[in-house]
Amino acid sequence: MIEASAPGKLYIAGEYAVLEPGHPAILVALDQYITVRLREAKFQGSIRSSYSNGFMIPWTRKNGQLYIDERENPFTYVIQAVTMTEKYLAEIGKKLTFFDLEIESDLDNKDGRKYGLGSSGAVTVATIKALLTFHKVNYDATLVYKLAALTHLSINSNGSFGDLAASSFGGWIAYSCFDRTWVQAREKEHSLLALLNMNWPKMMIEPLTPPENLNLLIGWTGKPASTTHLVDLLNEEISEIDHYYSVFLNNSLNCVSTIINAFKHNDFNTIQAGIRQNRQLLQHLGANSGVHIETATLFDLCEIAEDFGGAAKSSGAGGGDCGIVLIDKTINPNPLIREWEKADISQLPVNVHYEDAYLLA
Repeated sequence: MIEASAPGKLYIAGEYAVLEPGHPAILVALDQYITVRLREAKFQGSIRSSYSNGFMIPWTRKNGQLYIDERENPFTYVIQAVTMTEKYLAEIGKKLTFFDLEIESDLDNKDGRKYGLGSSGAVTVATIKALLTFHKVNYDATLVYKLAALTHLSINSNGSFGDLAASSFGGWIAYSCFDRTWVQAREKEHSLLALLNMNWPKMMIEPLTPPENLNLLIGWTGKPASTTHLVDLLNEEISEIDHYYSVFLNNSLNCVSTIINAFKHNDFNTIQAGIRQNRQLLQHLGANSGVHIETATLFDLCEIAEDFGGAAKSSGAGGGDCGIVLIDKTINPNPLIREWEKADISQLPVNVHYEDAYLLA
């Protein structure tokens, strides 16, 4: 039995701008996981998870690739992750076999509603790690990230792939997306192995160390939101707000770069100021684009946190899901959390996940 896990994530700053290659964001990996287990099988494989209500879905191979009848397939990210990873395995000379795959998730609440912690990214990363381990292939976080990014590109994801970076690297990271057009062009011209070994333009994944007095609080609104849908809405509006969007991108670049620099200099006050500025930028983006980023509940979450000395903003695409607060560790968070509860906001009791160095037999 092979087992591999990948953590969930939250965006701290840089949302929406990070969709543009080279524009930075800050993310953090959290100790809520998707775990993938693999067991060798003989003549066909199977996939089982909470996504399929615990029922086993069989799979086989057609033309050398994993195949599931589409009428039975809720596992798009898993299937594409297997397809991409097996292409890599074949190129390095590994023999492919059948396996049973089981998925277990901490990224939903007891009612099955998603917290917004990046389940599609985590399940992709965990599947890739499990397959590489199953085939006894050494790997590092960069290889996992690139395979995961190519997986999401193959299904036309409109995201920034920052969730994949956080799930692959762990901890706090500064991130900017690679040039998608460049990667997709090279993918048509080169082998997968060659592409993975290239430097991808504008890609940045850099670990950050938070100040010792930084305490991260996460509030959940109870309302799941679709990142894909919200990003689609923004993309539909960009041509109408072209000048404003260019200003937003430049302001976000300056703001997030300042926060990243403050992390490097252990400057908590500047980090808090940057978080507040980034919130304002996202509020203005929502007002100018018509995309409902900061909902009424997220507004309450942030304002309550500010009353207690925290710097707060929506996290990710907004529209629901979570908000984040950066507050000094010397401040007792319990009064803040009690006010959240009065506003039907739940604190998520999670911690930062730091990835151990990958080293496989």
